[in-house]
Amino acid sequence: MKRVVVSDHAQFEAARRQVTEEEIRQVALGPEQVISSRKGRVIHQSRIDDSRSGERMLLRVVIEKRRDVLFVVTVYKTSKVEKYWQPEVEP
Repeated sequence: MKRVVVSDHAQFEAARRQVTEEEIRQVALGPEQVISSRKGRVIHQSRIDDSRSGERMLLRVVIEKRRDVLFVVTVYKTSKVEKYWQPEVEP
């Protein structure tokens, strides 16, 4: 199993955006979708029911793959699921 390392920046953003480290790890290791991004990064994303807002949200975890490590660059939740969700993409 790959190891998940959460950067200081991602920890700061997660706290600010009320995302738990467990939520980050779940999406990093078992995303519903994996989207290619710039600079060789990938975005692991999953739809979640946000207990704080009661809304259906998309949790996006930006990752750099480093050998056996998934290095989390940043993380955020968005209510704009339709904007980012790509129906044709499989993990």
